[in-house]
Amino acid sequence: MKSVIVGTAGHIDHGKTALVKALTGIDADRLQEEKRRGITIDLGFAHLELPGPQGERLRLGFVDVPGHERFVRNMLAGVGGIDLVLLVIAADEGIKPQTREHFDICRLLDIRRGLTVLTKADLVDRETLEVVRLEVEEFLRGSFLDPAAAPIVPVSALTGAGLDELRRELARAAAAAAAKDSAAPFRLPIDRVFTMKGFGTVVTGTLVSGSVKKEEEVELFPAGQRLRVRGIQVHNASAEQAIAGERTALNLAGVEKEQLARGMTLAAPGLFRPTRRLDVSLALLPSARPLKDRARVHFHAYTAEIVAEVVLHGARQLEPGGSGFAQLRLAAPILLLPGDRFILRQFSPVVTIGGGVVLDAEPLPKQEDRAQLLATLAAGDPAEMVVARLARRGLQGLELRDLAAEMGWPQERALAVVGPLEAVHRIVRHGDHLTDVPAYAAARKLVQNAVAEFHARNPLVAGISKEDLRVRCGLPVAVFQGVLEALVRQGAIEIQGEQVRLAGRSVVLKDEEAEAKLIIERAFSQAGLKVPFLKDVLAALPVDRARAQKIVTLLLRDKVLVKLTEELVFHRDALAELRRMMAAAKATTPKLNVAQFKDLTGITRKYAIPLLEWLDRERVTRRVGDERVIL
Repeated sequence: MKSVIVGTAGHIDHGKTALVKALTGIDADRLQEEKRRGITIDLGFAHLELPGPQGERLRLGFVDVPGHERFVRNMLAGVGGIDLVLLVIAADEGIKPQTREHFDICRLLDIRRGLTVLTKADLVDRETLEVVRLEVEEFLRGSFLDPAAAPIVPVSALTGAGLDELRRELARAAAAAAAKDSAAPFRLPIDRVFTMKGFGTVVTGTLVSGSVKKEEEVELFPAGQRLRVRGIQVHNASAEQAIAGERTALNLAGVEKEQLARGMTLAAPGLFRPTRRLDVSLALLPSARPLKDRARVHFHAYTAEIVAEVVLHGARQLEPGGSGFAQLRLAAPILLLPGDRFILRQFSPVVTIGGGVVLDAEPLPKQEDRAQLLATLAAGDPAEMVVARLARRGLQGLELRDLAAEMGWPQERALAVVGPLEAVHRIVRHGDHLTDVPAYAAARKLVQNAVAEFHARNPLVAGISKEDLRVRCGLPVAVFQGVLEALVRQGAIEIQGEQVRLAGRSVVLKDEEAEAKLIIERAFSQAGLKVPFLKDVLAALPVDRARAQKIVTLLLRDKVLVKLTEELVFHRDALAELRRMMAAAKATTPKLNVAQFKDLTGITRKYAIPLLEWLDRERVTRRVGDERVIL
């Protein structure tokens, strides 16, 4: 069953609540003060099922909003998630101030569908009704409620006249309205919080995207608290699941009523981050005053209201009826995504002055060519938006899941856009990590230059370790690994173990360094198993200690020398001779202890113990108690 949210709009006492009750049988005024004063103060809710034009079933959730100018902030909390609007105009009064303001709000929120209802038709004669109809037609011409596409329906909630026609038109409009995306990540802006005896804390809201099931975990924004959904109601009926487009009540475990408030949002856990800055496309109403750079405003999005500072891009002032890019700096964090609509109201006096759409909910602090980026995001081409978002991240790129979250897309949609971009070589994918092509080329050059620079500064060292190289270049692991593999295929670098070097790179020694290398090698080669301490050999060399240590590192890398302890280093020929000695001894002495090993090799215990342990590691011997078995 398709679910559609219908919102009312219009001036106070034009019969919005009475109309909803006549259509649904539900009185949306739930507060005692509303009943006592006879006006709507806060949001009210009702629901109705209708047959669609093709026989399908349609579930309509109504959000009834207050019409009094003092409660426009409450009205704004209700219209953010609606799919179509009922613009209500009383036939005995015609167009009034809040008619205009509510209509402006609907246009700024980019509501695409709706109907105009002339209520209280029983209070005027036919001629007066026709005059009001003509006035309304002129007011709506050229808008999304243009009478040529959205009929004006006269009704009387008192007599029931026109209600059947209104239901038919509602069904037609609801069937044509675009369904909310139930495959997108779950988001539910909270508009009511209360407790129910025997259940605990309950929140309600319009489910603007995704779906939620019983026992699932959700995240509360902006607090970041994880909560469990204990129970679900959709239009006052228990349900196992709620999907996008439904009026939803969630019974939450792990939270008290006092921790929740209108304006907060429940969302899929571990996916999003709240923000205090939004890059937006902003439009000012023709009736507004000029909006100055750094002006303070009241910011409304879905059910939230926050004070914000408007930082205009490339202008000191936005003129009435004008539009442009801006950054909104919010007094409190909020969860919003690209494509979300908002309303701005003047700080004082508080009147609606404009609105717009979020382009970037995670703007970088220092963004070059911000205007070009925002123009790309505003144009709305998915592929270009992905490339632009990756380009601004430079060498760091983005994980696929983070890109999807930043765009407000399900990961499957992000994949569908990324695949063709990769195929035409506009982006590079390293597992689940993405970079744009210029950044990838820059990363390759950076790595190659860093290796060359390392060689220039360390001529006696064969190569740089992978991790040291990655840290020097400041690259994510996935990007770095992809770059290394590409450079190896290209023949630009070589990798041996954990070391990276330029292809064909060999260590070139100066005369005194070559002499020192020969002295070290000769000292250990001639010593056999009775080697000197390494520090004593280095102290006698014709080079400084730093270069001497690098020469030793070179000999160890080439496995000319083998280090057994910090002090004891052996020549590979001596160790090879020891292996042969042990193989020959096996025939007559299959087992030997330390004393027998000392007698066999002619060395002291200082050498015997490290050598026996090395033989164990090399699987030439195996220790059994105090003896070694020759394998």
